[in-house]
Amino acid sequence: MTSAITLTALPYLPDPLTTFAALRQRPGAVLLDSGRPVANGRFDIMSSDPLAMLEIDVNGHSRVTSDQFDVPSDWPDAFAPQQWLLEQLPIPSQEMGELPFAGGLIGYWSYDLGREQQSIASQQPCVTTLPQARIGLYDWCITFDHHTQQAWLVASDERRAQVMRWLGHSVPVATPFCLTASFQAELSRADYHRRFHAVQDYIRAGDCYQINLAQRFSAPYQGDEWQAYLRLRHATPTPFSGFMAWHDKAVLSLSPERFIRCHEGQVETRPIKGTRPRGKTPEADRALAEELLNSRKDRAENVMIVDLLRNDLGRICLPGTIQVPQLCHLESYPNVHHLVSVIQGKLPDPRAALALLAAAFPGGSITGAPKIRAMQIIDELEPCQRSVYCGSLGYVDVRGSMDTSIAIRTMVADAGKLHVWGGGGLVADSQVDEEYTETQDKIRHLIGALE
Repeated sequence: MTSAITLTALPYLPDPLTTFAALRQRPGAVLLDSGRPVANGRFDIMSSDPLAMLEIDVNGHSRVTSDQFDVPSDWPDAFAPQQWLLEQLPIPSQEMGELPFAGGLIGYWSYDLGREQQSIASQQPCVTTLPQARIGLYDWCITFDHHTQQAWLVASDERRAQVMRWLGHSVPVATPFCLTASFQAELSRADYHRRFHAVQDYIRAGDCYQINLAQRFSAPYQGDEWQAYLRLRHATPTPFSGFMAWHDKAVLSLSPERFIRCHEGQVETRPIKGTRPRGKTPEADRALAEELLNSRKDRAENVMIVDLLRNDLGRICLPGTIQVPQLCHLESYPNVHHLVSVIQGKLPDPRAALALLAAAFPGGSITGAPKIRAMQIIDELEPCQRSVYCGSLGYVDVRGSMDTSIAIRTMVADAGKLHVWGGGGLVADSQVDEEYTETQDKIRHLIGALE
């Protein structure tokens, strides 16, 4: 049990990257980045030196390492050790105001963890050695609130002294980052076409209504992954970004999509379905945005996923509380326009956030409908497992607050190689060449930033 945490005001900075640079080589360092000052996010959260670390390996086995706690050795499922870890921290007695994180879990949950949770055995190889989840138990954080333009250190007295020392150290010199060869697609255009037509056959047979089909691109690299993240963030800042690195592995996420947010028992999810590239001129850009807004196909695709997520949230939320205050709203990012909807609900217990995550994971916007059959078809047609891609990054706090992303626009570094996926939802009236181009449009800015 750690001592009570309090708030210490820090100098506000509109950009969190300088502060995190002083911490990023600490054990378990993690950044949840709202993309400010360009993107619309509110909070940046960073921490390091967790009290415990949970890793779920590629076979689904959970292992918790900690110098602080006597850890049980057997777990009934992947979310049981996460719940146990949350229970090791006290709920703070001091009022935290609107600050989202007062201690708890930060990390990632991979798509393949969701596949295991749904008892879908994979036929495909793992292309990375990253665990299915890597989640730390953190008893402190630094939070930047860009709405109030304040910064806070949330920590006990002992932790505060440690963190202030770490921040006072000189920032280590980073090794320059470079690719040693260009990104190469795993699928040729013909390979993608064959898989696209297989999806159409499943849709016509009534197996599914929509499938999110992705392809992977990979490139060798050398140097510091943090330098790569800085280049990616400069090219396409987004409100649900994140960075974590350990050993020869890293996750570099520039996601525009929220999965689930919980605050004081209120739940929100924001699925993205429907995409157009940005235009090269203001006139062309407006035309593409209008085309997306008026597309019956893209709106139908979005509404299908809204219906799926209403059902997923309804498994845990109170009956009668699910509502859709925003349907197919246009949001624009540096490289693409998207259609975004909002689904809301209310938890029966404000601290049931982790149960909701387990019930709804992985996000329906990156599987298809119906979810289980869609995931089976994805595993059949995509030639490798997805790793972190289409999983989630985020936090679950001891009070029940939670915010998680959908890990799209996400690069996975492993043993000197970078992997990035681009995908899109396929429905009955999808056009193969348009969909193939869309998978590239979504990651073109990321690849271009590094090449």
